[in-house]
Amino acid sequence: MAAQMTDAHRRFLQVLMSKGITEGSEARKLHHHCCETDKVYYAHDKLDDFISTINRHLQPLFMQVRKGMSEEDGRAHYAVVNLAETEITKMASDYTEIELELFRKTMDLIILSENGFASSTDILNLADKLKTKKMKKKEAEQVLKVFVEDKWLSEKNGEYTLHTRCIIEMEQYILSNYQDMARKCNICHSLAVQSQVCESCGTGMHLPCVRKYFKAQTEPRCPKCNEFWSCDIPGMSRMTSQSP
Repeated sequence: MAAQMTDAHRRFLQVLMSKGITEGSEARKLHHHCCETDKVYYAHDKLDDFISTINRHLQPLFMQVRKGMSEEDGRAHYAVVNLAETEITKMASDYTEIELELFRKTMDLIILSENGFASSTDILNLADKLKTKKMKKKEAEQVLKVFVEDKWLSEKNGEYTLHTRCIIEMEQYILSNYQDMARKCNICHSLAVQSQVCESCGTGMHLPCVRKYFKAQTEPRCPKCNEFWSCDIPGMSRMTSQSP
């Protein structure tokens, strides 16, 4: 018999929706808090089951609590995804048409880049070339700031990439609209924006997945074609070189 939706489940969902995205450890704390508050059975290792119950009740509404991974540090995150909305329609109620066009063009730069980042200079240079209406660079800077605050983009040292929330919510849109460029990680099988690619066969891997996969290997080799992995492995010093 399927578990019933309780007040604890509803409370958990409400908080998750209000936050937009929640990091894994925070989701576990929230799970405990909701069960304790509403006097519902709690087990620390049953978060996935708890979320599965919520998802069964969300299915008729074409919504889902989805788990994703931060491309920066590999930590799990949870977000509520609206499966009925396609493209960037979810954002349409929050942003103007010109702001959405800037976001789409920023996404283009990020997805089409080699490293999954776009510089602020390149993005701001698009501002006066928008089809909807030209945007001043100062305006564009403010719009980018809002996208970061709303967790659609992440910024570090003037470089922008897609926030974990954006990747979780827009994975299918990105895979459909950037079929030639977007790739899935060979290890975790989710969309990989910041990734390394095998020079021999084109297999892509998230940076955290690269770290985990090659951790115990003295001579890293591609998991698909077994050729030498020539990219520098994040957080590890390369002790070996390719055999002649």
